[in-house]
Amino acid sequence: MDEHPKFKWLRAPGPVAEGMKVGLLGGSFNPAHEGHLHVSSVALNRLGLDYVWWLVTPQNPLKSSNGMAPFSQRLAEASKFEHHPRIVVAGFERTLGTHYTVETLRALKRRFPQINFVWLMGSDNLAGFARWSRWPDIAQSMPIAVVLRPGTLLAPLSSKAMQRFAAARVANLRRLALTVPPAIGVITGPRCPQSATAIRQGRRSGALVEAGRTC
Repeated sequence: MDEHPKFKWLRAPGPVAEGMKVGLLGGSFNPAHEGHLHVSSVALNRLGLDYVWWLVTPQNPLKSSNGMAPFSQRLAEASKFEHHPRIVVAGFERTLGTHYTVETLRALKRRFPQINFVWLMGSDNLAGFARWSRWPDIAQSMPIAVVLRPGTLLAPLSSKAMQRFAAARVANLRRLALTVPPAIGVITGPRCPQSATAIRQGRRSGALVEAGRTC
């Protein structure tokens, strides 16, 4: 019996073709903001991706539900960024009933075997990656691209996850999506300081800190 039989009924949020390269950016998106768009744009360019799918999670197991906007609101706010022609937003975890990234990725790989997926994360998330459920299995399931975030320059080099998979470092980022995992690429370059925390704090204080502000 399939662990998550609902994967068979998942509908692709965007175009699907044999050999396509798609980045997966998961998160609470509480709210979605220009930093997410920046990470996606950088990944599209540096990794040679066809699309980036934003996976809005109903509830991150490592985050408190306090201050977490309703899933429907976060999904709707994220969808406003679909004006970018190669970014699409999906709520797969709500459909699947999955709670952990490793479960979601397994289901997506089974449902869309023709796609070469890459898991995208900011270096701030890599610093705590070893707290994720079955994190070594995530690294073994698909290539990972780490985009450097402000204030976490050393995290990719010093984190437990990076130390464990140091031999899996890939220099040719354009080949990352086609590399058999474990495979980790680190993307350097201009960074965007905007964060969901700053936006939420600004909204509570009445400051004009909006999700659509350009980095």
